[in-house]
Amino acid sequence: MPLTDTAVRQARPRERVYRLNDGRGLVLLIQPNGSKWWRFRYRWQRVEQMLSLGVYPDTPLSDARNQREAARQALAKGIDPGAERRVARNPVDRTFEAVARHYLAGLDKLVRANKRSAKTLKKATWALETYVFPELGRRNIDSILPSELLPVLKKIETLGLLETARRTKQRCGQVFRHGIGLGYCTRDITVDLRGLLEAPTVEHHAAITDPTRVGALLRDIDAYTGREQTKAALRLAPLTFPRPHNLRMARWSQVDLPNAQWRIEHRHMKKKVLHIIPLSRQAVEIFRELHPVTGHGEYVFPCLGHPDRPMSENTINDALRTMGYAEDEMTGQGFRSLASTLLN
Repeated sequence: MPLTDTAVRQARPRERVYRLNDGRGLVLLIQPNGSKWWRFRYRWQRVEQMLSLGVYPDTPLSDARNQREAARQALAKGIDPGAERRVARNPVDRTFEAVARHYLAGLDKLVRANKRSAKTLKKATWALETYVFPELGRRNIDSILPSELLPVLKKIETLGLLETARRTKQRCGQVFRHGIGLGYCTRDITVDLRGLLEAPTVEHHAAITDPTRVGALLRDIDAYTGREQTKAALRLAPLTFPRPHNLRMARWSQVDLPNAQWRIEHRHMKKKVLHIIPLSRQAVEIFRELHPVTGHGEYVFPCLGHPDRPMSENTINDALRTMGYAEDEMTGQGFRSLASTLLN
């Protein structure tokens, strides 16, 4: 049953600490030395917590109950009253820029761990510092409205940077979600801006996707009379359809012929995860034919005259032009579009 002022006042110390329950999580701890401490017991994320509410008689029963009810109201709103008190005692900078800097610091750690590219961090920092911080950086993150962020993004649009506006919106969304994780705001306001930015025009890489013309392309590759290493790269592209960068940067250390795999390490991939390409019988044969020629070096397709470097990024496209395929007809990147279209 609930405590009374008399029961609290007359509680005597014992050899060991003991407690008196007032109910709804409020307890009074009586120490062996006679001191009496109010505590609020609650569970947060399935873990029992204890919140100090003061010492009797400086904090009477009525004050302890008021604090208990305030803590219970916080819990009902999904707020940890203990964490809320720690924040109140140790004020932190909750401006948009401060939260964004904290987010960027986390992104930097991922870059150092080779889980994100340095280019991603550089672009994110540039977009936030250039367009968002000057307008909203000093505002508390939980006070920013969608109607205030939209003009910032529209300003980028007026410069003709449609893709930059879209990516800046995405980056702001990640900052808001980071703020939610820190407990500094409650929602990502960028979801309210969906469909309000002009969509950038997507430039598709030229690719041949008609099955009949693909057959002609493959025959032209087989008949290619240029450098053997370039021909091997051209033959591998439609068998493995990697990104042109990964193809020209292929290393012999990545090629596992006994298991018919091409394993590209996470640090060389756009999404920073290990990418395993299964090799068909024909692809394995191409690698075997090439190994006596370039297998003594690092790269599968070394640069002509500079075996310590990979072949040029223009080599594949130049070979396609030599074979008669125009720039708006077929590109090295187009082999991925070819595969995606026909396989799907």
